[in-house]
Amino acid sequence: MEQKTNSNLRLGMTFMASIFFIFGFITNFNIAMKDQVQLAFTLTNFEAQLVNFSFFIAYAVFSFLCGFIIKKIGYKNGVIAGLVLVAVGSYMFFPAVDQLSYPLFLLAVFVMATGVVFLQTAANPYVAALGPQDTAPARLNLTQALNGVATTIAPFLAGILVLAPAVLAIKGGATPTDAAKFVQMPFVVIGTIVVLIAVGIAFIKLPNITGDETISSKSVFKKPQVWLGAIGIFCYVGAEVGTASQIAPYLKESGFATDVAVKLSAIYWGGAMVGRFYGSILLSTLADSKKYQYSAYVMVFAFFVGWFITSASVADGQFVFDSQPLNGLIFLGIAVANFFLMLLGKGKANVALGIFGTTNMLLIFAAFMLPATIGMWCLLSIGFFNSIMFPNIFSLGVRDLDPSEMPLASGIINTLIVGGAIVPLLIGGVTDAFTARWALLIPIICYGYITFFALKGSKIR
Repeated sequence: MEQKTNSNLRLGMTFMASIFFIFGFITNFNIAMKDQVQLAFTLTNFEAQLVNFSFFIAYAVFSFLCGFIIKKIGYKNGVIAGLVLVAVGSYMFFPAVDQLSYPLFLLAVFVMATGVVFLQTAANPYVAALGPQDTAPARLNLTQALNGVATTIAPFLAGILVLAPAVLAIKGGATPTDAAKFVQMPFVVIGTIVVLIAVGIAFIKLPNITGDETISSKSVFKKPQVWLGAIGIFCYVGAEVGTASQIAPYLKESGFATDVAVKLSAIYWGGAMVGRFYGSILLSTLADSKKYQYSAYVMVFAFFVGWFITSASVADGQFVFDSQPLNGLIFLGIAVANFFLMLLGKGKANVALGIFGTTNMLLIFAAFMLPATIGMWCLLSIGFFNSIMFPNIFSLGVRDLDPSEMPLASGIINTLIVGGAIVPLLIGGVTDAFTARWALLIPIICYGYITFFALKGSKIR
């Protein structure tokens, strides 16, 4: 019986890992489309940013409602509903580009994002409930690590599959409108793959997560840790997206070429991926010897990630590889520091979160004060220390809840992912009014709250 239970849990985790990969890929693939969309529709910078706004605003509109719906239809059906919406949104890109209708394009982004909201609202509490509470952060970090793999490769594939062919077409005499056609096919492929996955999932028997049906879901409204965790997610997503979008302006303001700034920015997401692998290992119940062994493998992986990301690029429509092993070594050094700071957390989600929140505040302050040649690495390092924040904030926010309360709690917390739409706008406004450096004070405030939640707010009941 125990073997069958473990088999069911492994099946559930395998299934959830694929879902996290899907919505991570879709999120960053959309973000990476900004430059191509701006070119195709002849947009201002503000208008082009509406792509990100349309994506993240879906969390504010639907997360809460999704929590109620998933409680009624179950996690599995909630995931299938999310995949169907992602597919519908993907197919909508074809007529939007064909008619060169930017409102229809934004609607397609919004529909796809609504599907992602369903996936995320169902997936996070499902992973948290698939086993003991003490190891929930480790499970969430593992699935978030696979999400990180997807968010790292998505912009690279977008450049190869969409931006590079479009640039070549324009050089060959095509208009931006004709070049926009290259956006269509990748989304048709994404939609088709997602439909096939949804059909497959419909026939898979997944472990059932049930709770005490006598507990009213409305009891969630009286749980302070849920609301404080939701604010933590607002601050985290806002600071993560805002800091990532601020790296290029920070570097350009300091005299770096645009292409160099954009290429270095990619390291930020690679660091988040590496840090999440650490989190899944060090917050697990593995023996210490195994933790150190697997962490050593991650460090080797980190060198190759830093080396490859900063060496590969697309220039004039062609793939270029300019080997930069020094950047790989710097990235490895940051990865080692990340590992030892995570060890200080002693496997406790709130302690590790508090250390990382404090570290990010210090890194941003250093970037504010120091020359850009050093400050840029401080900003790029933040990705590493963002790594465990979402899964740890989420697991602390839903700690001590009954499984029957999880869907609504997840809906409340995921609603405030809208921080990814609001905080970057504030950062952009301060950058326009003052400088990119002064705008960095906003994410410092966000990480300050996260540190408070980790050390104090998560304990309030």
